[in-house]
Amino acid sequence: MSTTVTAEQPAADELPVRRRRRRWMSWTAAVLLALWALVRTFGWERGSFEAQLMTVTPYGVVLAALTSAVALLRRNRWAALVAGLACVTMIALVAPRTVAAEQPPAKGATLRVLSINLFGRADAAAVVDAVRRYDVDVFSAPELTHAEADRLDAAGLRGLLPYRVLQAEADVSGSGIYARHPVTELTGLFTPIGHNMPAAALTLPGGSRVEFVSVHPNPPLGRKEQEWKASLRALPGPSPSVVRVLAGDFNAGLDHRPFRELLARGYVDAADQLGQGLTPTWPNFRPMPPIIAIDHVVADRRVAVRDFEVLDVPGTDHRGVFAELQLP
Repeated sequence: MSTTVTAEQPAADELPVRRRRRRWMSWTAAVLLALWALVRTFGWERGSFEAQLMTVTPYGVVLAALTSAVALLRRNRWAALVAGLACVTMIALVAPRTVAAEQPPAKGATLRVLSINLFGRADAAAVVDAVRRYDVDVFSAPELTHAEADRLDAAGLRGLLPYRVLQAEADVSGSGIYARHPVTELTGLFTPIGHNMPAAALTLPGGSRVEFVSVHPNPPLGRKEQEWKASLRALPGPSPSVVRVLAGDFNAGLDHRPFRELLARGYVDAADQLGQGLTPTWPNFRPMPPIIAIDHVVADRRVAVRDFEVLDVPGTDHRGVFAELQLP
């Protein structure tokens, strides 16, 4: 008597093969997620691929949770455990960014900082409106072209922020610093690597002095990954004699070891300080929403962060970031 195998019912000898294939897929996903968690935990990223992977670590939490759940459904408990441990590890790394930190007892002058990567063609009227709305003291303008600088002044920026140190270019390698109060260009503070990164000393009413850098290293793509690391290392560290603030498009986030090393030198990230460290800033294309946080206001850890917001600006692929700082 013969047995007929229908399309709806797989042959008996095919079932073990399918089970092994599913188990192999579950184990592969679990092990890769565990390696991801280990690389992030110990800062083992060594190349461009790892740098890109670290950028999306918050999404690794969701992926690890799903992998663990699927492995459990397939009764692969050990793979589920490995993926679950990766998920818990990633949660432990990213969850603190949703909790505001205690601020230092700063009682000095207030400094309102805005940074917008202009993309060479941001809507000038919208930028000027943001400067006016947030009552900005200093504005970091990465990817500043000569044409964009002219449009900004034509839209009224000169009347709001008359003092400036501009290193505009014909392309998006330019940058600029615009300020409400007098500034002096600093030429020997550090050696920029990547795009133009002007630095200036800002004198506030009452005599407070702040050193400010408009930051914009090249992204860690391909061979530029080593240059990106060197650029972040080259940024000036905090000084006991003066307050320093770095603002711009760092092409880096809190899951990148070079950015964490920069903070460890004595800085804080404004978004992270107020529990908004997971708020994404790029890419800001519609219909695609921003997915990663690479635009930052970084301040001396003696500074208190009183407010932080992100804002949409037409014409650019980045969201702007605003921080209100109180100096020590």
